[in-house]
Amino acid sequence: MAKERFVETYSQGVTNIRKIVVDTETGVNYLLLSSNMTSGCGVTVLVDKDGKPIVTPISSDI
Repeated sequence: MAKERFVETYSQGVTNIRKIVVDTETGVNYLLLSSNMTSGCGVTVLVDKDGKPIVTPISSDI
């Protein structure tokens, strides 16, 4: 089976949903926000205090 490209590492909420998704090829973290997952959502790169993307080290655990 092929490795998943994006993996959900955090989830919060039922109607106001917040998820953190990690790209398993680059390690870049994304924030997904939605008020109900049927009327649209927003996605953005998570950045640190210097404005650089937050990168999770890639391992076989992700």
